[in-house]
Amino acid sequence: MQKTLRITEIFYSLQGETRTSGLPTVFVRLTGCPLRCQYCDTAYAFSGGQLMSLEAILERVAGYRPRYVCVTGGEPLAQPNCIPLLKHLCDAGYQVSLETSGALDISAVDRRVSRVVDLKTPGSAELARNRYENIDELTANDQVKFVICSREDYDWAVAKLIQYRLDERAGEVLLSPSHGQVDARALAEWIVADNLPVRLQLQLHKILWNDEPGH
Repeated sequence: MQKTLRITEIFYSLQGETRTSGLPTVFVRLTGCPLRCQYCDTAYAFSGGQLMSLEAILERVAGYRPRYVCVTGGEPLAQPNCIPLLKHLCDAGYQVSLETSGALDISAVDRRVSRVVDLKTPGSAELARNRYENIDELTANDQVKFVICSREDYDWAVAKLIQYRLDERAGEVLLSPSHGQVDARALAEWIVADNLPVRLQLQLHKILWNDEPGH
């Protein structure tokens, strides 16, 4: 295993999002992202980082003795060696998730991985980067996420939910209010009013630690 990845950080905390929210998880944050979403809260991962071998990454992860591992970014799939990293993590017996922007091809990702795929709303400023071919790759092990910046974003997300039958393709459809742009209670009320087959997602790490590093 001589392959390397550029890593921004590896840390142990509670998962703040997705179906495993609240569970102790090791996060492996890869460096670099081709997108520039206007609400991005991990811009520090755009550059820098440290080159690490797959062996060193796996050793660091194993030191925490985790059950859950989340590979995130940046955009993890921008580094080709993310694919073998995900496979090795699954082979090691962890429950593995991948947080991806939805702009890059997910088809090569190990099916044991729960792929958390964004669909970028108009308010993200990266609408044109959506790779809709990824929708055909979704399974019940995967999750689709919308970050909602406005009522217009919500209506757009509902249209895509219906158009692509996302609740039938993926195990979870997650709607998350963009921090400081949409009131979480308002989003909750919209979801209830429309009786949507989706889960409201709040970012637990922002509530508990206000985005302090290492959480």
